[in-house]
This record gives sequence, C-alpha cells and structure tokens, in this order.
Amino acid sequence: MSLREFPADERPREKMLEKGASALSDAELLAIFFRTGIVGMNAIELGREVLRHFGGLRPMLDASAEEFTDIKGIGAAKFVQLQAALELGKRYLEQSLIRDEAFTSPERVGRYLQAQLRSHQREVFAALFLDSQHRLIQYRELFYGTLDSAAVYPREVVKEALRCNAGALIFAHNHPSGVAEPSQADRSITLRLRDALSLVDIRVLDHLVVGDCEVVSLAARGML
Repeated sequence: MSLREFPADERPREKMLEKGASALSDAELLAIFFRTGIVGMNAIELGREVLRHFGGLRPMLDASAEEFTDIKGIGAAKFVQLQAALELGKRYLEQSLIRDEAFTSPERVGRYLQAQLRSHQREVFAALFLDSQHRLIQYRELFYGTLDSAAVYPREVVKEALRCNAGALIFAHNHPSGVAEPSQADRSITLRLRDALSLVDIRVLDHLVVGDCEVVSLAARGML
C-alpha cells in the first residue's frame, strides 16, 4: 500500500508537522529519511525491514557503509546522508555547550559525550577543555586504546590544557562493553590527572564514563 493511500494523519510527514517528531516511530522517521520505498515495500515498510535487518536503531546507526548498502534498495547516497545527519546532531549538541556553561548542564554534557563516544569500538579517552567560567573551549579525543583500555599520559594532557589556556577540564571515556560502571583504574588515572593539573592551577571538574544507555559521573560517586 502506497503512503499516498494512507489517511493524511497517518502519513509520516503530515504526522510530524501536526504532532512533532517525537510522535513518530523509528520506522516512520526512517520513512521520511528514505522518502520513497522500493518495489513491494512502501517507505515505512522499508524502514521496518532495515530496523529488523540490523536489530534496532542503534546497530543501524553504527553500521559501516558496506553493511548499510548491503540492503536491497539502499545505496551509498543514503549512507552518506545518514552520516551527515548524525554529524549535524553532534555539532548541534556541541553548539549548545558553547552557548551555555558546560558544568552547570551535566545532562547536556552527558548527551554530547554519548553522541561522540558511544559508537567507538575501542576505548577512547577524551576531554572537554573549559575556560574559567566553565564554558567549552574545545573537545578533543586524546588517547586511543584496545577494546578495554587506553593508555593516558598526564604530561600530554597538561601540555594540551596549557595550549588551550583552559581553566578547567572534564574528562570522559567510553566502555565498549556498554557498561558505564567506573573501575578502580578509572579513579586512579583521574586522581593522577587532577594532581598533575593542580600544579598549573587547572581544575578537574569531573570524569564521565560513557556506556550504551547511561553516563556515570565519578564526581557524583564521590570518586574525585
């Protein structure tokens, strides 16, 4: 059944205009993205098939170009468009941090860091370099590791903080396992970084561990 044959209030575009994007299912959002279906499937059915193929929205968004274009009727252009949409989302979150005081918006910081780090297949250690008013100067991924660890060098962090003229830092790293529970090693490196940066009057405000569904703050756990 073509989408043109749907009642007006059930067509994804009209539904979004009337009720907002949050009222649409994942398949309906994909239908707007795909614009058209393929032979034997309208755009919503194609969206459902893509979600079924990958096992959900998250695995689909993490798929490589080869995996994504392996689906019948989905070409490289759609993959490129999807990656562009994801990058726009990341930049929107970053701009919201630039406008506001980062440390006074921990939920916004957490969403931004999830967008940046959650899809990495290896551990990545990153930092938000902040000015004296805790506004974002720069986000940087500093160290890359294996599946479950990344070597972190305090001297390099101090050098980068001085280069940015930062007044404070928020650290973050992902757990590729998806579990955001901080380890003793996470606390240990955070304390080493805090002590090293304190020598040049730069504060460490927090260290966030990013998992699949949550972000855990070491400061909130009393581990900093």
